[in-house]
Amino acid sequence: MRWKLLIAASLLAAAAGAGVCYAVARFLRPAAGADPPLWAAALCLLAPLGAITYAAVFVYRHNARRRALQAAATALLASLLTLTALTLASVLSGRTKPRPFPTPPSQNS
Repeated sequence: MRWKLLIAASLLAAAAGAGVCYAVARFLRPAAGADPPLWAAALCLLAPLGAITYAAVFVYRHNARRRALQAAATALLASLLTLTALTLASVLSGRTKPRPFPTPPSQNS
């Protein structure tokens, strides 16, 4: 098994897929309260899927033996790394301070 190829392809696929998804979500965000455009949502879903598929096909084509096993392992590892990267990015780019609760209106009227 070619471990270096499997790991390198998985890392590159995860970085590319999560990077494109994060960039679209971060920089193409509409104004507050508006719905995001449909193409932006589709790009956020299809970019990681395309990168993972490309990496699996790449590993499949560049191996002599156990092609299907290594392609499946690449796809699984790239999926896990992409999910980890997206989760970590959303946690790290979240709000730093919680919003305080609004004060209730006074009952003295």
